[in-house]
Amino acid sequence: MSIGESLAEGRRQAGLTITQVSQRTRIRESIVRAIEQGDFSACGGDFYARGHIRAVATAVAMDPAPLIHEYDETHEPPGSISAAEVFEPSKPIKISEPRSFGLGKVLIGALLLVIGFAVYHLVSTNSHHNPQAGVAAAADQVTAKPRPTPAVTPSKVRTVAANPVLVLSITATENCWVEITRTNGTVVYNATIQAGNTLRWTERQKVYVQLGNPGGVVLKVNDRKEELKTSMPIVLTVAPGKGVKVLGPSGTVRVPMASAAG
Repeated sequence: MSIGESLAEGRRQAGLTITQVSQRTRIRESIVRAIEQGDFSACGGDFYARGHIRAVATAVAMDPAPLIHEYDETHEPPGSISAAEVFEPSKPIKISEPRSFGLGKVLIGALLLVIGFAVYHLVSTNSHHNPQAGVAAAADQVTAKPRPTPAVTPSKVRTVAANPVLVLSITATENCWVEITRTNGTVVYNATIQAGNTLRWTERQKVYVQLGNPGGVVLKVNDRKEELKTSMPIVLTVAPGKGVKVLGPSGTVRVPMASAAG
């Protein structure tokens, strides 16, 4: 019984129609009918034919392995070769035997050896007759030792420390009389700062600061707020790098006079 007849018989025993097999396998009815008639040309090749046989056999509850084996035996592609033929070449490989070294090559080698010996003898003879040339040649091959590089002593660089800067800022929340005097008696400022105004000074030395209404100002030194815990007129000293120091009430502390500046 052929493959197609076996599949048709299996379909009938399963009680299925070609249409039902087509619906289960997703294979067109015309292809299923052709396979049952032994025509596999519509499958599109051996690979697809084997797949169709397997699908139809599974749909009708048959073992597809014997059917596929039978297909492979009856549809063996032309020109196929066995595994033994793959590993055995059709034409034997001819291995050439190694050639003899040859008399010509031997003569050439001997000639080169004689020429080399003659050159060596000539050079050796010249070096004995002219020893200075040999010494000069040897001297050329000596690599001169590099002279040590004298250590460079770095020159002393004078580092001038920058004088600290004093930035004095007074913001008046109430009207306040302010006098700022340098240690040499020079008056930097002497007036009343009106409420709502801010004045700034930059100094590089200690100054005296007199405040008529300390409670009515905000005093900052280098953007740092200083606490003034009195509302009575006072005298302060403000020095770069040393901050603020309260000397005492105004009038009791002697402040350098402007005339002292000369």
